Amino acid sequence: MSRVLVTGAGGMLGRDLLAVLDSRPDLKVTAATRAEVDITDAAAVRAAVAGHDLVVNTAAWTDVDGAEEQEAAATAVNGDAVGHLAAACAATGARLVHVSTDYVFPGDGTTPYAEDAPTAPINAYGRSKLAGERAVARFLPETGYVVRTAWLYGAHGPNFVATMLRLAEQREHLDVVDDQHGQPTWSYALAAQLVALGDAALAGRAPAGVYHGTCAGQTTWYGLARAVFTLRGLDPDRIRPTTSDRFRRPAPRPAYSVLGHGRWAAAGLPPLPDWHTTLADAFASAAPPAPWKVA
Repeated sequence: MSRVLVTGAGGMLGRDLLAVLDSRPDLKVTAATRAEVDITDAAAVRAAVAGHDLVVNTAAWTDVDGAEEQEAAATAVNGDAVGHLAAACAATGARLVHVSTDYVFPGDGTTPYAEDAPTAPINAYGRSKLAGERAVARFLPETGYVVRTAWLYGAHGPNFVATMLRLAEQREHLDVVDDQHGQPTWSYALAAQLVALGDAALAGRAPAGVYHGTCAGQTTWYGLARAVFTLRGLDPDRIRPTTSDRFRRPAPRPAYSVLGHGRWAAAGLPPLPDWHTTLADAFASAAPPAPWKVA
């Protein structure tokens, strides 16, 4: 029986990961929330990793705008702490699956970014996450896995889908940017993909390195908002397109965050399905109090 440690177990992705793992009696799972394991504490990390065969790190500083003003603090969590995890895994022989972001890219592309495309983050959050990726590569060149994701939504945390549905109850029309392109990704679908990658890693079937864990296809925030309204039975014409310069934020956002999925074949795994499919699955499967369900 393999032993799996999940860090960041109290977050949106972490909770979905635990739900997927709950159906696996062949795995012994340790769930570590931020209160239980401070990943910025190297000694605490070494103690937590000991005895596990696989570590899946979903813990992260996720406040993109906050990172602009507190880059050192964000890097401590997204960079230095990942180094602690990678070093602990290297010492014990555990595999590490670490979740990263599309923000490591500059966002000025016009075709999907391949896994080996040059990185050049345009904000502090992206720089902090890139530091984490480099730590995994440095300590675990043969047993470390980085899975970049983007535009996550799910039942257990704040996200764009939940925000649109909340605002739908408060406003007649919503202005949503139509000049940022990406891939909406259901956190539960990503969780299942991370477990599949972990299985392949433990079996020696998956080459180490970077994978892209986003759903296929692409849209804009405006397109996603219209799809959300349609699935909820609301009038999608209540959504009006606008541009990013209408919403000034401390951290610049990449205009193009579409990722390619070529490396999954090397692990013997299919990439995630089209975002339309997983959005419909999310609306169909999750029970209240998921934000898209009417209790």
